[in-house]
Amino acid sequence: MTTQARPLSPTDYLRRMRSSAVYNVAVRTPLEHAPLLSRRIGNSVWLKREDQQPVFSFKLRGAYALMARLDAEILDRGVVAASAGNHAQGVALAAQRLGTTATIVVPTTTPTIKQEAIRRLGAELVVSGDSYDDACAHARSIERERGLFFVPPYDHPDIIAGNGTVGLEIDEQHPGEVDAVFVAIGGGGLAAGVALALKQLRPGVRIIGVEPEDSDAMSQSLALGRRVTLDRVGLFADGVAVKCPGEETFRICQEWLDEVIVVSNDAICAAVKEIFEDRRAVLEPAGALAYAGLKAWAEREKATGQQLVAIACGANLNFDRLRVIAERAQIGEHHEALFAVTIPERPGAFRELCRALGDRNVTEFNYRMGDPRRAIVFAGVQLRDEAERHSLLGSLTEAGYKAVDLTEDEIAKTHLRHMVGGRCDHATYERIFHFDFPERHGALATFLDRIGGTWNISLFHYRNHGSDRGRVLCGIQVRPETEAAFTRFLSELGYDFVEQTGSEALRLFLR
Repeated sequence: MTTQARPLSPTDYLRRMRSSAVYNVAVRTPLEHAPLLSRRIGNSVWLKREDQQPVFSFKLRGAYALMARLDAEILDRGVVAASAGNHAQGVALAAQRLGTTATIVVPTTTPTIKQEAIRRLGAELVVSGDSYDDACAHARSIERERGLFFVPPYDHPDIIAGNGTVGLEIDEQHPGEVDAVFVAIGGGGLAAGVALALKQLRPGVRIIGVEPEDSDAMSQSLALGRRVTLDRVGLFADGVAVKCPGEETFRICQEWLDEVIVVSNDAICAAVKEIFEDRRAVLEPAGALAYAGLKAWAEREKATGQQLVAIACGANLNFDRLRVIAERAQIGEHHEALFAVTIPERPGAFRELCRALGDRNVTEFNYRMGDPRRAIVFAGVQLRDEAERHSLLGSLTEAGYKAVDLTEDEIAKTHLRHMVGGRCDHATYERIFHFDFPERHGALATFLDRIGGTWNISLFHYRNHGSDRGRVLCGIQVRPETEAAFTRFLSELGYDFVEQTGSEALRLFLR
């Protein structure tokens, strides 16, 4: 963190927010009432539309607030930043308005839409590494080599103060009492700023951070009372994919946040869909994260009639990612369940199963004959709510069917529903793994090269999900005498993986 000798006091932060120059570049975004969302959850829901900023994200507030305070000599040399995309666009636009140059380093996983926006704003774009940490290390080396000023994404008082202007606007724009404000957390810069602003102006308001379950560094850090560094983070919500919260942001969040809610990626997909249905706005996953947390909190607390604000913090979404969002939104809304149902292999059995499902809409039915006595069907069923999923499972069991609920099974949702019907009795010594690797041009070929020809591949499924990680389900035949060599191979492969050999879902359909 680049800061003064002592941390700013809360009143110092508030003073700095009020004197910030952010409105030389940022706009006062609307606080919109969302009538459909309000009716859906029984509370008054408001969306703070930071997706309407010139760079479609709140990030330009903090970047400009910091850069506008730099000496002319520093601006003459130029600035450098590392980012997964949104901070980069904020820095690039701030540099353009302040008449300085910007060099932006992004990882290879940065969505194309963000890379192109950075170039359009006149910044020099450098692509380096597979993660933000890799890009940051390279940006720091450029800082030293060229004598540029490094603009951090969140851990700086001016960044926090600039972001805090979002909180000032909520205070000015909401006509009455606010019960809770929900804010996405990556490194914590937005949450820290909003909490400092609103808690001082409205002491009774609850400020609740929201993180994805695969990028919950702040939640874990607050639980342990110290900053935690995650081994890896999920990149579905790339705008908040941070392994460790900032030093100053953690200090502030520890004191000023009421809690952090952790939500699933399916819940985020549902939030994107519901916000679109209400506002016709298409947010990126990180942009819809706050509303996903608002829903989860309202359900947990059984809240009714409250005034709840969610900050829609970004809309830089690659169009092809809408495919996976649409697929997963129904599950995230608890409007679809996935089951493996065993039925007898005889004429009329499918019709009988459909009758057992009642008048519910069947969203998916996958099957291929593999046994002369029994059939196992992969079925998707449309539901009204989560309770109906459990009651349907009970009804199927009572009707004599062996049914397994796969709704929460990640392998089933990512791979199995696209590859049902691949049993093979000849795949001896088969072990099955789920691999993750950075998604970029040539990444799949590189993955296959690393697997090599030492072991036979007995099963393979890859599908481009429009996300930043490639995901492969791979069966490999490993004879007992090669186990030691195979273990070494896995440790040297360089990809994240989880063995799925014992998966119940795979046993039902593919083993």
